[in-house]
Amino acid sequence: VLQEMAQFECHFTNGTEKVRYVDRYIYNRQTYLMFDSDVGHFVGFTPNGEFNAKRFNSDPVMMENKRTAVDWFCRHNYEGIRPFSVERRGERGA
Repeated sequence: VLQEMAQFECHFTNGTEKVRYVDRYIYNRQTYLMFDSDVGHFVGFTPNGEFNAKRFNSDPVMMENKRTAVDWFCRHNYEGIRPFSVERRGERGA
């Protein structure tokens, strides 16, 4: 069985002060392509990933979309997940 998936992650430090967006493309349990907002472009880890990284990095519309995902995807959804992540810290002992 072969499986392909995309995984979108938001990493928050100090609330929304420092936010990192990571977009991973995985085939058969191996990451072949990744976008990291700290790096600012796609990186390929396999020959197919390198081919797609070059293709995506040369597309200005896609790059603008990925570079702004920190705001429209991560920060936009932060208020919805905050009660389950930040405010629950330390409640186990109470």
